[in-house]
Amino acid sequence: MTVLRVGNASGFYGDRFDAVREMLTGGELDVLTGDYLAELTMLILARDRLKDPAAGYARTFLRQLEESLGLAHERGVRIVTNAGGLNPAGLADAVRELAGRLGIPVRVAHVEGDDLKPLHPDSLAAHAYLGGFGIAECLRAGADVVVTGRVTDAALVTGPAAAHFGWGPGDHDRLAGAVVAGHVLECGTQATGGNYAFFQEGDVRRPGFPLAELHEDGSCVITKHPGTGGLVDVGTVTAQLLYETAGARYAGPDVTARLDTVRLTQDDPDRVRVEGVRGEAPPPVLKVGLNRLGGFRNEVAFVLTGLDIEAKAALVREQMAPVLGKVADVRWETARTDRPDADTEETASALLRLVVRDPDEHLVGRALTGAAVELALASYPGFHVLAPPGKGTPFGVFEDVYVPQDTVDHVAVLHDGRRVAVTPAPDTLVLEDPPEPEPPEPLPAGPVRRAPLGLVAGARSGDKGGNANVGVWARTDAAWRWLAHELTVERFQELIPESRSLPVTRHVLPNLRALNFVVEGILGAGVAARHRFDPQAKALGEWLRSRHLDIPEDLL
Repeated sequence: MTVLRVGNASGFYGDRFDAVREMLTGGELDVLTGDYLAELTMLILARDRLKDPAAGYARTFLRQLEESLGLAHERGVRIVTNAGGLNPAGLADAVRELAGRLGIPVRVAHVEGDDLKPLHPDSLAAHAYLGGFGIAECLRAGADVVVTGRVTDAALVTGPAAAHFGWGPGDHDRLAGAVVAGHVLECGTQATGGNYAFFQEGDVRRPGFPLAELHEDGSCVITKHPGTGGLVDVGTVTAQLLYETAGARYAGPDVTARLDTVRLTQDDPDRVRVEGVRGEAPPPVLKVGLNRLGGFRNEVAFVLTGLDIEAKAALVREQMAPVLGKVADVRWETARTDRPDADTEETASALLRLVVRDPDEHLVGRALTGAAVELALASYPGFHVLAPPGKGTPFGVFEDVYVPQDTVDHVAVLHDGRRVAVTPAPDTLVLEDPPEPEPPEPLPAGPVRRAPLGLVAGARSGDKGGNANVGVWARTDAAWRWLAHELTVERFQELIPESRSLPVTRHVLPNLRALNFVVEGILGAGVAARHRFDPQAKALGEWLRSRHLDIPEDLL
């Protein structure tokens, strides 16, 4: 059958507004997807819905559609998005109303069944991650626009692919290929040079959004529209494949994709072929993301300038101690951004950051603010703060639980109102990590030089709840032979000191010349709790690349 061209126009709620129009006008497409949901987004939408029961979906998508629905209709491009968030039926109705107002005859369907809040009444939001077969039902019935709530990010691609090629639940290898394509597309321009370790190798000032040319056997080519910015090469695709994944088995509700079977080839400039992906039956359970309020949070950043930085920090900590003694969670961090004999005041200054969390809003609000402000004329010389401390703000806590697939009512609501139940996967397989593959032959001993890891390896990091993953890949076979032996769990923990007291697991992916490290608990209760300086671990990989090791001179 013909190639299916699937593009992406959104990697998060707040991504480039013009991307929908750019993707529709920039080249050929069959399906345009948009990913608007993340763990933090579900909490934001849940709080929106508390204020307005008709809310709960990504309103940006509606505004984008207002200027682009006609373009999609003219070009025959179908739109599939999870912008429905907590209220996919509400967004589907809003799209119908918009289409009627614009006089555009489109058929709108939606997918529901992910909302499990009745089973978790103490949560603000509780949503199962559904697969792509509900989307496929909607498309097979003729929908032009399909709106979902919480589905897996890759389902936005597996659904259209299953509908187009006629795949069924047992087509594990083909579905796994589509999952890999979907995972590469889901974060938009991260596949085309955005957030890329070697960003200086291309013009990434305004990267184009990615698309996948999917084939019936599950293979694909990752590319972008002609003339758009950014770059697509084996490195950009590898980086995105490692993002927010873990081991060789990448599980989802439709299939478990074996990331250790992925083969990447640079076909032409900005064209990377993805093939060889093997699939296995999905796990018997579905992931459910729970969001709840965890309490209140506040922070103050004290500026310490000039001499005696450590003594000034110690004085503030002692002065704040009486009010902080009652606070449940207190964190101090000193960022030594100062340098000796600096020629600007800013570069002569360090930051002392205080972050507090507690169920008592008053304790982290008015009490903390008062104590900090009262130090203005009574503390270290040069006392000032980056911004006046405000009142405490609520923070969220994310956790995931798992439920049997057959306990979730996955339903496709077709454009004509018919409701079609989507049966769970007939075959399942309990998830286990495969044995670690044999490492490559080590490099022969030779002279080494102390240098940053990033000179020979790329990295990309991200968050999953309270855990972080750091994917590290080598660019050459020789660098891989060194990296696989050098970057052990012990070496990782040596280079990233805050991981030393935490469980760290290393996964080896030889086909990608990559290692993937999962650090459990480093993000506390998840991004909404803002547990650390970099709450989503977005730059953890870049910190790792900046650390120095003894690297063989031949690699440098």
